[in-house]
Amino acid sequence: MPVPQRTVVRVTDEPPARRRDEEPDSPDKPDDKTEPVLLTAPRDGTPEPITDRAELARAVERFAQGSGPVAVDAERASGYRYTHRAYLVQLRRAGAGTVLIDPLPFGQLPELDEVISPTEWILHAASQDLPCLTELGLRPTRLFDTELAARLCGFERVGLAALTESLLGYTLEKHHSAADWSTRPLPTSWLTYAALDVELLLQLRDRLVEELHEQDKTEWAAQEFAALVASAGDPPRVRADPWRRTSGIHRVRGARALARVRALWHARDEIAARRDASPGRVLADAAIIAAAEADPKDERTLLALAGFGGRSVRRLAPTWLTALSDARALSDKELPTTPPSDGPPPPHRWAERDPVAAGRLARSRELVTGLATANRVPPENLITPDSVRRLAWSPPEELTEEAVGAVLSGYGARPWQVALVTPGLTVALEVPAE
Repeated sequence: MPVPQRTVVRVTDEPPARRRDEEPDSPDKPDDKTEPVLLTAPRDGTPEPITDRAELARAVERFAQGSGPVAVDAERASGYRYTHRAYLVQLRRAGAGTVLIDPLPFGQLPELDEVISPTEWILHAASQDLPCLTELGLRPTRLFDTELAARLCGFERVGLAALTESLLGYTLEKHHSAADWSTRPLPTSWLTYAALDVELLLQLRDRLVEELHEQDKTEWAAQEFAALVASAGDPPRVRADPWRRTSGIHRVRGARALARVRALWHARDEIAARRDASPGRVLADAAIIAAAEADPKDERTLLALAGFGGRSVRRLAPTWLTALSDARALSDKELPTTPPSDGPPPPHRWAERDPVAAGRLARSRELVTGLATANRVPPENLITPDSVRRLAWSPPEELTEEAVGAVLSGYGARPWQVALVTPGLTVALEVPAE
């Protein structure tokens, strides 16, 4: 079947003709009786992805002449590729329109960063997109995260489509969110979806600014956004023993069986990295667990296990058998051991190991839940659960608000969080008199 031809749309500063489902310049806040309008096409049309430096230079010039914040989004191929790089970057700015950039031909985008870095970026779920944008040399100095702002405002549904519907009266289709964005050429329907993702971010930001102001949470948001900017350039966190996160590993019993999980995981990871494919598409976690439990010695037995029936998996049977053989040959000293923990034990073990600490944790959690409810903010955004656990397991020797606040700050809590939770947590950490 021939690939449908796409119409190239040149974005200009001229105001586009209105259409019935077009976004108004300043939409009224919808009420509960307003039927949301489905947006099916960008107001300026669907732009063609930019793939060469000359086109990029023209787009950068338009954004330099635009005004106000820049809406930014990126599409990855999670679940399809080994890496988490961006395969499409979308931007929109008043006076500049929307542009879609295919980053594959460029590697880095320093000319774009020079223009947009000084201004405020608007992103939705910024922590997801900032790493892949950083790989392209795009680093914000200021940002506004619409998802995080919505969480601070107490919205129960904080997805982009849900927020544009509840705050702006428009709905967005999200059926391409899990697509393989490494596909080339990208279908027109996907590009339309991508362009719509930044279509309403500018207006959504303004609505959430109003909500934050009404709830007296503007400073909270400012501190959260500053923390995101500060961490944008941090190297990705490397987990110790990542193979231990294999789904279903809790069913595996014994160090020797865990060694088989480890061996298969690393064999799979090496193949996935070489192919730039998602590890789960090379060999499913369930297949690794099945093989670790059964320890097959020959190809026939291996291929009879669930998860080893696919052609590509069968073709790699010698690789899987070699990994299992290597695990079998390990000495007892080379088998996996329980890794040292840099934090407290799992909470379900506290009552047995330290009943006093378990009491502190229970009271601290109750305090955080109450404060979160009173302030219309999710408990995990009020203070991270890990901070509460660490504090309850090992509180400062001197239980003062200053000492507790210092510990929380050391765990990365922002000033607004410290000010809100410290007084109550200080009391919750005290052992009640009998």
